[in-house]
Amino acid sequence: MDIIDDLTWRGLIQDSTDPEALREAVDAGGLSFYVGFDPTAESLHVGHLTQVLTARRLQAAGLRPHLLVGGATGQIGDPRQTSERNLNSPETVAGWVKKIQGQIEPFLDFEGSDAAVMVNNLDWTSGMDVISFLRDVGKHFSVSKMINREVVRARLETGISFTEFSYQLLQSNDYYQLNERYGVSLQFGGSDQWGNITAGVDFVRRSNGKHVHAFVTPLVLKADGTKFGKTAGGGNTWLSSELTSPYAFYQFWINADDRDVAKYLRYFSFKSREEIEELEEATREKPAARLAQRALAEELTTLLHGAEECADVQAASKALFGRGELAELPEPTLRSALAEAGLAEAGAETTVAQMFKDAGVVGSLGEARRAAKEGGVYVNNERVTEVNEPIASEKLLHGRYAVLRRGKKTVAGAEVTSR
Repeated sequence: MDIIDDLTWRGLIQDSTDPEALREAVDAGGLSFYVGFDPTAESLHVGHLTQVLTARRLQAAGLRPHLLVGGATGQIGDPRQTSERNLNSPETVAGWVKKIQGQIEPFLDFEGSDAAVMVNNLDWTSGMDVISFLRDVGKHFSVSKMINREVVRARLETGISFTEFSYQLLQSNDYYQLNERYGVSLQFGGSDQWGNITAGVDFVRRSNGKHVHAFVTPLVLKADGTKFGKTAGGGNTWLSSELTSPYAFYQFWINADDRDVAKYLRYFSFKSREEIEELEEATREKPAARLAQRALAEELTTLLHGAEECADVQAASKALFGRGELAELPEPTLRSALAEAGLAEAGAETTVAQMFKDAGVVGSLGEARRAAKEGGVYVNNERVTEVNEPIASEKLLHGRYAVLRRGKKTVAGAEVTSR
């Protein structure tokens, strides 16, 4: 299957400026493309994987990637529908640019005939004076057309600064500069960028007479209406292991709704069409097995964090529920797994019953005692019947952790901090 057919089957092309012209340009070979990321935080999150992995697919098909991390546009911020963005200092943005570049690099190949190129729009924007920008760029844009952009219309009542209003000009100039400097003739991005991207296509045509291409991927929405990429607590699932542990990243995909996982497989997996369709069928026939979720979690965790880290988090997932050796888990993996499940602090004399209550496994000390009598209380995967005593220090994992389990499904942890 060629790349355009593959992207179409996966549902990754929502809109295109000229589908047939794009197909012809891709078939002709030698096409260079770009996709941009603004450093509005120190890390990308899973929502950005749509663009990162689409770039990987295009490169594998023989197109040359240009990955733009916006040191200039990151200081401005694309308008949001809700409110004006806070402006971060140039130094902060520069630091975030380097971190995000480092996150993107492992996904692409920077050697060979189709080697990826990392670019920063600060390189051509910082040296442009205001008069030149207004004459060479601003002259080509209609204010009435810019106002009709959906996000701008939404902000007109509450107010929008000229700074954010001008963002479209900066992004459009990026396409022109990349076309002139590197011969880039395709841009893609998320569907929320359609107005900016088509403005760039038009600006290139007006500036140098060249016809360039663009397409946008759909925004990823969850079946329950909540925003894709959010954790149960409402935070982002980050690509940085410092902000989201590999275990939490793995669990994000494991916990994907059955209604969503088929879409996620098509967007994010590099498995073949046949393999994906088999997993889709397995989800319909045996949803409790969560085969699609497990396959996707393994593939993406390996891709982002490496095979060894993925093996550790898989072992932790099994061991926490009594299907593996807890003592063999590396301490960082164990701690991140317990933090995800719910990790309470405990003192040296804290009883098992109190730990279970503090960690939220039971609602009261009496409930802990009843569960123990029924044989449903486990500490580090060993059944415990006496819950009115503290855990012996030699029983703690890595000298400080206790995995608290009630029955087969309810798990949390305690960290003994005062021994």
